[in-house]
Amino acid sequence: MLDPSEIYDVEPDAAELLDAARTGLTHSGPVLVHAVRGFVDAGSAGQLAAVHLSEELRTTRLATFDVDQLLDYRSRRPTMTFDSTTWSSYAEPELVLDLVEDAAGVPFLLLRGLEPDIQWERYAAAVRQLVERFDVPLTIGIHGIPMGVPHTRPLSVTAHGTRAELVVNHTSWFGAVQVPASASALLEYRLGQAGHDAMGFAVHVPHYLAQSPFPQATIVALESVERATGLDLLLGSLTEAAREATEEIERQVEAAPEVSAVVRALEEQYDNFARSIGRTNFLGETAEIPTADELGEEFERFLAQQGKDGTTH
Repeated sequence: MLDPSEIYDVEPDAAELLDAARTGLTHSGPVLVHAVRGFVDAGSAGQLAAVHLSEELRTTRLATFDVDQLLDYRSRRPTMTFDSTTWSSYAEPELVLDLVEDAAGVPFLLLRGLEPDIQWERYAAAVRQLVERFDVPLTIGIHGIPMGVPHTRPLSVTAHGTRAELVVNHTSWFGAVQVPASASALLEYRLGQAGHDAMGFAVHVPHYLAQSPFPQATIVALESVERATGLDLLLGSLTEAAREATEEIERQVEAAPEVSAVVRALEEQYDNFARSIGRTNFLGETAEIPTADELGEEFERFLAQQGKDGTTH
C-alpha cells in the first residue's frame, strides 16, 4: 500500500485549535461523524445531514483529501457551466474533514464529500491515522437505506458497530447477509480490527421515497448520533423542512391512487407486525425492545400467518 499520509493535508492552525479545544473534553478527543456520498443513501439522509451540520454549526477545515488520487472522473463526472462563450464554473469534487462545534461549543469532526472510487484500503488507513492523531474515541457513519415501510409511521434504524456493547440498545433487523461493500463500511471494519470503536446508523426510508430528499430520515439519523454522543446538533432547524416534505408527499400520494394503495398496504403490514410483537413504535424505550431472536421468531410467525391468509404480496 502507498503511504496513506500522502493523500491528505492537515491544516496546522485548525489542528492547533482542536488541540486547545480537547483540553476541555471529558474524553480523549472529539467523536468523528462521517457521511460521504456515492453509496446507497436513500432519502439523501446522510447527505442532508452533512449539509445541515456544515451550515448550521461553526466549522473549520481540518484536513483535505487529494481527490485526484481517489476518484474515477469518468464514472462520476463533475459538472461544469458553459456560459455563452466560456467555461464559467467547475463543481470541484471534495472529500474533507471539518472541525465542528455543536450548539454547546463541544468539538467533533465531520468527514464529508465524495466516496473514493479507488484506493479504499489507503483511504481507510488515512482516516485511521487521523483518528489516532486526534484521539477520536468513536467514529459514526450515517446514511439511509430503502425499506418496505410507510412514511406515515415512525422510522426505524439499523445500528451496527465494532463491539456488541455499542449497539446493545438497538434492535437487530437483519441476520447474516452479503451486500455490496462501501468505503464507509470498510472504514468501520478496519477501525474495529485496529481496536477503535466505530458504529453506524442506517435509517429505513420508504422505498418509494428513496430517490427524493427526505428530511425526516436525516432527523432520525442525527437523533441517533445525539443519543450516542451527547452532542447537540440543532435539529430544530430541520423541522420545517420535514413538515414541508410531508405535506408534499401527502399531496402526491393523494393524487396517485396506485401509490395510495401501496402506502395503505404498507401501513397495514406495519401495524399488524407491530401488534404481533406488542409494540406500536419500533423506536420505543430500550426496555420494550425484544431480543433479536424474539423479533426474528415473531416476524417469521407473522409472515407464515400472512401467507396462510393469502394477504402477503
